[in-house]
Amino acid sequence: MRNLTSIIANRDGGALASMAGANPEPVSIVNENAEKLVDALFQNLKQVFPAAVSTVFRNPADEAAAKRQWIAAFAENGIRTREQLSAGMQHARASESAFWPSPGQFIAWCKQGVIKANGLPDLDELYRMVMKYSRDRGYHSSAEAYPWESPACFWMVTALYNQMRSQNLTEADLRKRCGTELKNMSRRIETGEAIPAPVVQIPKLHIPVTNEKGLDKIAEIRAKLGLKKRGAL
Repeated sequence: MRNLTSIIANRDGGALASMAGANPEPVSIVNENAEKLVDALFQNLKQVFPAAVSTVFRNPADEAAAKRQWIAAFAENGIRTREQLSAGMQHARASESAFWPSPGQFIAWCKQGVIKANGLPDLDELYRMVMKYSRDRGYHSSAEAYPWESPACFWMVTALYNQMRSQNLTEADLRKRCGTELKNMSRRIETGEAIPAPVVQIPKLHIPVTNEKGLDKIAEIRAKLGLKKRGAL
């Protein structure tokens, strides 16, 4: 399974189209290594979902067709690393369903697992973080002073809060934005980017005033001290 990354990454569009069934004539997987690796993945999944052996894949032709679809789905959705596949298998083992997952479901498991592995909240947790920040932010001097769980949470939650306020997002819209933020942040972490920590801004000790107000203030002080205005006789 470790070499699945290179096999998927090196597969050209024509081969993927054939494997996905775009060619009306029967085709086979040209790369024998790809076939063996997908066989291994399916064997692992069969141990988790044993009922599929006598139902979904009772006909060998159906299993062969399914394998072609899975390889194409991996390539189309960016499933290219060992960590992603391991995360997908971890979710599969924890699944309460006895039914064989679709390629889309397994891909979702892969992506969710990577998000967790990167120390990020899931979609529901991130949504609750935004709601909590919206409720409690007034108790803190600034967004940077808020007790964040991680730098990534600071950047995601504050961005989502600003979008929610400025665009008057509904709950459904905000949840969609949460999913987008998680994907973007996970991608940044996977590429090795260091997410900067929030830095509390030093409060301003004075408020600048205009020249006119400054002169008025000077005149007020001079009047209190009994001093004449400049130029007065």
